[in-house]
Amino acid sequence: MSETDTPPEPIRLGWEEWLGMPDLGLPTLRAKVDTGARTSALHAFEIETFGSARAPKVRFDIHPIPGRDDISITCSAPVVDRREVTSSNGEIEMRYVIETLLDVGEGQSWPIEVTLTDRATMASRMLLGRQGLREDVIVQPTERFLRPERGFEVYTTRRIKQVAPRRALRIAVLSREANNYSTKRLVHEGEERGHTVEIIDTARCYMAINALAPEVHYDGKRLPRYDAVIPRIGASITPYGTAVVRQFENLGTYCLNSSAGISASRDKLHAHQVLAGQKVGMPTTAFAASPKDTNNLIGLVGSAPLIVKLLESTQGKGVVLAETKKAAESVIDAFRGLKANFLVQQFVKEAAGEDIRCFVIAGKVVASMKRTSGGEDFRSNLHRGGTAAAVRITPAERRVAVKAAKAFGLGMAGVDLLRSEDGPKVLEVNSSPGLEGIEKASRKNLAARLFDHVEEKVRPTPARRSTARKAATKK
Repeated sequence: MSETDTPPEPIRLGWEEWLGMPDLGLPTLRAKVDTGARTSALHAFEIETFGSARAPKVRFDIHPIPGRDDISITCSAPVVDRREVTSSNGEIEMRYVIETLLDVGEGQSWPIEVTLTDRATMASRMLLGRQGLREDVIVQPTERFLRPERGFEVYTTRRIKQVAPRRALRIAVLSREANNYSTKRLVHEGEERGHTVEIIDTARCYMAINALAPEVHYDGKRLPRYDAVIPRIGASITPYGTAVVRQFENLGTYCLNSSAGISASRDKLHAHQVLAGQKVGMPTTAFAASPKDTNNLIGLVGSAPLIVKLLESTQGKGVVLAETKKAAESVIDAFRGLKANFLVQQFVKEAAGEDIRCFVIAGKVVASMKRTSGGEDFRSNLHRGGTAAAVRITPAERRVAVKAAKAFGLGMAGVDLLRSEDGPKVLEVNSSPGLEGIEKASRKNLAARLFDHVEEKVRPTPARRSTARKAATKK
C-alpha cells in the first residue's frame, strides 16, 4: 500500500448484531458477538448426518425467530469436523462443525466455521466467537446493532423463497429395481448435484402407525427424515407401495407423486372415471360385472374392432384387440371365466399402431415421443418391440397431457395419447414412467428437469409445525 492510500474502514460490531448465513437459507439472525468465546455456535435441532463416509453432510432444523417455535427452517451443509466444545456453563459437548458464509451487511461477508448445538433456551440464535472475526473487525462491547437492521419479516412471507439457496438434499427413491435404468439415472443425477439419493426397496419397508409419531422402518431400523421421496411403485405392489408413500406424507415429507394419485392412475377403471370427470378426451369406454351384459357392453362402445383390457394390465400385457363382435364376446367370456376385472374400449383405427408419450413434470410437457408398434402388433409399447422417435406435439395435445396429469395431482407423469379424427384421446396416465426410451428419443436430460422441480419444492422455507408434530418432537 502506498503512502497516499487510505486504509479501509474497520468493520464495527456491537455485542448484539443482525447477521445472515445466506448459504444456509438464513438471510437474517440476531446474534451475540462474544470475543470471550473461541468458537461460533448456531442453534440447531433434529441434527442428523447423511451422505458418504468420505464426504458426510449434516442436516438440521433451526427456529430463526426466538420464541417462534412454530416456524422452522431446514438447512444442510458439508461436515468439516466434529469436536469437543465446552459451553459457558462448563458442559462438554461433541458438536458437528460446518463452514458457511457469514454476511454482516453492506456487502461484507467471509467464510467461518460454526458448531451446531441446541440454543433454544438462549435469547440469540447464534454466537459469533473470536475465531469467526476477521482482523479488520472491531467489537464494541457496550454497543448493539451497529450493522443495518434486517428484521424477521422475511421468514413470515414468501420472500424467503427468492433468497433461498440450493442445498444438499437427502432423497429416497422407492424402487424394487436398483439396476433399472430409471432408478440409476435418478441416483446419478442427484449425486451429480451434491444430493444423497438412497434406493429404498418398497416391499422391505414397514410402518409404525400412530397419531403423534408415525415412522417408516427398513431392515430393522427407523428410516431417517428425507427431504423428498420419489416413488417408483411397481404394479404388483401398488396397494402396499401407496401405503408406504402415504406414511411418508403423514411424516410431512414431500412426495413427488401422491399416494392418492398413484392409486387412482394405476386402477384403469378409476383412472377413466377421473379423466371423464375432468372432461379429458379418451376412447369410449365401458365396464360391467355381470356376464348377462356382454352384448350391451359391446354396444356402448360401438362396433368391432374393440379393445378388451385388464384393469391391472401394464406395458401392453393383458390388452387384446378383438377384430369382430364374436371375437370380443369370446375374449370377454374368457376374462370372466378367470374372474378378471376388465373394461372394453373403442379402437381408434386412425392411430394406426402409433401413440404419443408426453412426459409431464410440474404441470409442463418437457418431452414427447411417438411410439410405433413393431410388425403386426397394434400395441406400441417399447417393451413389446415398438420403436420411438421424438415428435412435435400440437398445442391441443400439450393441453390435454397437462390436464390429464393435473387430474391425478401428479408431479411427474407419462401421459399416453392417441391422435384421432376428433382430437387427442388419453389412453393412460402412468405415475412411474420410464426414463430410458424418452430420454434417448428426445435427447433431453429429464432426470435433471425432475430434480429442478424437487429442489424448487423443498428449498428452505418456513415450515409451520402442527401441534401433533411439536408434541412428538418433545417426547
